[in-house]
Amino acid sequence: MTNIRKSLIYTVLALATPIPAHADTLLHSVTGYTSSDTGIVSFSALLFDDDGRVVAIGDDELIEANSDADQIDGNNQFVLPGLHDAHGHVSSQGFLNVELNVTGTKSLAEAVERIAAYDQANPGSDWIKGRGWNQVLWPVKEFPTAAAIDAVVPDRPVWLRRIDGHAGWANGRALALAGIDDDTADPVGGKIIRDDNGKATGTLIDNAMDLVSSQVPASSKGEYRRAFQAAFRELTSLGLTSIHDAGIGIDEAEVYMSMADSGEMPMRIYAMMWEAGENLDAIGKPIIAYGNDRLDIRSVKLMSDGALGSRGAAMIDPYEDDTENRGLRMYTQAEVNAKVKKANDMGFQVGIHAIGDFGNRQSLDAFEQSQGGVPSPLRNRVEHAQIITLDDIPRFAELGVIASMQATHATSDMNMAEDRIGAERLKGAYAWRKLQDSGAVIANGSDFPVESANPMYGLYASISRKSRDGLPAGGWQMEEALTREETLHSFTLGAAFAALQEERLGSLEAGKWADFIVVDRDFFEIPEAEIDDIEVVQTWIGGQLVYERCEDPDSAECVNAGAR
Repeated sequence: MTNIRKSLIYTVLALATPIPAHADTLLHSVTGYTSSDTGIVSFSALLFDDDGRVVAIGDDELIEANSDADQIDGNNQFVLPGLHDAHGHVSSQGFLNVELNVTGTKSLAEAVERIAAYDQANPGSDWIKGRGWNQVLWPVKEFPTAAAIDAVVPDRPVWLRRIDGHAGWANGRALALAGIDDDTADPVGGKIIRDDNGKATGTLIDNAMDLVSSQVPASSKGEYRRAFQAAFRELTSLGLTSIHDAGIGIDEAEVYMSMADSGEMPMRIYAMMWEAGENLDAIGKPIIAYGNDRLDIRSVKLMSDGALGSRGAAMIDPYEDDTENRGLRMYTQAEVNAKVKKANDMGFQVGIHAIGDFGNRQSLDAFEQSQGGVPSPLRNRVEHAQIITLDDIPRFAELGVIASMQATHATSDMNMAEDRIGAERLKGAYAWRKLQDSGAVIANGSDFPVESANPMYGLYASISRKSRDGLPAGGWQMEEALTREETLHSFTLGAAFAALQEERLGSLEAGKWADFIVVDRDFFEIPEAEIDDIEVVQTWIGGQLVYERCEDPDSAECVNAGAR
């Protein structure tokens, strides 16, 4: 027995599940692991019933007691609970397949080439919409200009969101439709990027983006449905069985409910209504376990600040590389307090986007006031929780606030983080270990499409603190890394806890849904460098096979429920 296997000191007996005489389906001959309240549990057989719920996990004794069950030979493959992404954007992921995708462009010139090609290939649309650019990855790390797009598309509006969604790049036609000129004032919580002569360049930050996005035709319900279908196909193929959709409008909520009603939702969605205004009023009350437990809408998404890459993250002190800038503050403390209290009083959990240390403190202060200084059964959350003062880190556990973090943000930001905030503030940045040791619950995710939706990349980043190229060799701020056991928990049971779903999801324990994945290698045994290379062989949700890897994805034999 290897040292790693010895470290999994909890066995299937820890679940103390009685072995039934018969159940419907037995998956056997596997090496399986699941998180539990007491640690990692290993098993070689999984029994689930006709309703799609786990009856038991076990070993040879379970197999012998259920010889008359329908048998599935696992062929010595590896099983994990279905993975949860605790912060993603489902429609945005789906729209990457139909709109202009400039993700991964390595220069302004390459981005402009893609814009020109898309324009030629899609002559009929009124607007060109898309996202994905990131000037930090370009040789000249400056925000792009309208003039660059105008050189190839001058005659119809173009609007491209930055990879993190916190900045937008418009051409001259889009700026004109929005009424933006050199004299347009910056809105509260937003910034119009200007050149040295005070002229608007075409890049808009955070709330200033609304000036253009308000002119863009809204997506129809049919377009949302197609985007969701495309996203479901991709996400289930990656081993994701549950997504926390971080900020939806009422149209998206209605489409989700319609798809759940008609059996078109092959995975589980925990949705957060966008803002505590008209959207929240329209939905009215939390929706729980809707459509055979495929949909929950019981949370509200608020914004406290912007992103680090565009220097919109709200900081207590100025940026190290922009000493006149403290970022963008979306609300006053009184405003965010009122929004949190309204949502909580209506029975909704609140998740606040907070990246900078000011944004995190403001969020914790609002939760403290709404909760009366004690933990709330609603389990309010800070989304991202990237840069936190050392004094504020213990407040997460003290207030029972979930740290909803995304592992790959650290490895994406490590090339700029210290330049932005300096070495001292970096001590509280991407501080997974400090939060874990303080007693806070960490729910992991990706923030797709800002980062790749592949959860294996997040598992790897959480453990190694390295890029997929294996850099830096010793890991970045390795004192903040999580163990394999802690990381799996954060992508399964921790994420389910963050969605108030731990009694029905997040682990392969009796009575919970049989949401699990079959993968091609042993997460706990393989070298660290292989974790991000794990591939999903099958995805099961509620005891139903919804995805199976095959050589020809378009063949009739292939299983991909998102395509049904």
